[in-house]
Amino acid sequence: MANWTVDNSHSSIGFSVKHMMVSKVKGVFEDYSATVTADDLTDLTTASITFDIQTASINTKSEDRDNHLRSADFFNVEEYPAISFQSTNIVKEDDDEYKVTGDLTIKDVTKPVTFEVEYNGKGTNPWGVEVYGFEAETKLNREEFGLTWNAALETGGVLVGKDIKITIDLEVNPAQAE
Repeated sequence: MANWTVDNSHSSIGFSVKHMMVSKVKGVFEDYSATVTADDLTDLTTASITFDIQTASINTKSEDRDNHLRSADFFNVEEYPAISFQSTNIVKEDDDEYKVTGDLTIKDVTKPVTFEVEYNGKGTNPWGVEVYGFEAETKLNREEFGLTWNAALETGGVLVGKDIKITIDLEVNPAQAE
């Protein structure tokens, strides 16, 4: 088995959540590390996948909102500086599609989460290095992970939706393998 790291300059970890029941706020975590341990990146069924996301690196393009998300109302980055994920089971659904289940820890809550993962293929970059691409997506209820802050709206409903859509785009570069 080889350990591969993710090329962060060609990857992203993003999320979206309903705002005021009518629109979506999107954001990213800019500081993260990920490792994929596998013999063959074209078949993830025997792989091990880990992520470590620095909560203070959240970016929604609004400094005030980002500071609120870093506060004790949400991520409490002083006490819980990281979100982690460790795969526990990977099932091949189709030629290029997988269900990757693992333990996701946010704050002090760990729950199983399943990502729908698509293998996008491999290519050779201009420097002759082979790269592999993947997309992953899941939806979770933020309140199940202790992210319960909200505000009622005068018109009904709430300020922040409880369902969070997480999207991950990864490019793994074997030249960066450990």
